[in-house]
Amino acid sequence: MTAPGNPLPDTEPQQARGKVLWHFSMSLDGFVAGPEHSMDWLTGVTASRPGIVEEYVATTGAVLGGRKGWDAYPEPGAVYGGTWHGPLFVLTHHPEDARQVPGVTFLSCDVAEAVRIGLEAAGGRNLEVFSPTIGRQLLERGLIDEIDLHVAPVLLGDGVRLFDNPGGAPVRLALLNGDAPAREVNLRYRPLPGAQGWSGSAGTGDRRPAAGGRRPATRRSRPVVTA
Repeated sequence: MTAPGNPLPDTEPQQARGKVLWHFSMSLDGFVAGPEHSMDWLTGVTASRPGIVEEYVATTGAVLGGRKGWDAYPEPGAVYGGTWHGPLFVLTHHPEDARQVPGVTFLSCDVAEAVRIGLEAAGGRNLEVFSPTIGRQLLERGLIDEIDLHVAPVLLGDGVRLFDNPGGAPVRLALLNGDAPAREVNLRYRPLPGAQGWSGSAGTGDRRPAAGGRRPATRRSRPVVTA
């Protein structure tokens, strides 16, 4: 647990240093998009620190995404709510059937070459990777400099996972905010009133299942911890 008076510090403001940055908002259960790449689950569930969007807008020189995400949201002006403008690259196996859009370059090459192209276009600022699949491949190549995650207080249960690699080896990470890279991060949540299958006001200690719902099991499994 975090020692009293010694809380885990927030991440430092992002810097533009020509990094390859894998960057996502993510649900507590590890999804970065809902089914069919839907993103409406983020509406109204997050409260970010002031100025954090501006940090990434100012430090991002180029964006690299995948075809599935692009097909779901084929609008380059949607990046950071339209506040970011720059070169956007979409890596695809079949660029010939992609609708050409100004400011978007469709690449059909190795992921390492896509990163080289993206970093060159970023002009010394960071290349942000907005694709779980591409990010996984870059991790395997040792081409990810940092992983920036903003964990939203929601459980999706279905959708697009940040890291989906069945049968693969664990990827060990070093925590950058704080002075202990192997430190676990402790999170504590309470289901909000109206959560699926649950009834009772937060903080009242009411443990009644909602009508038709099941009472949660009293045995608690040990949380999975990665470092």
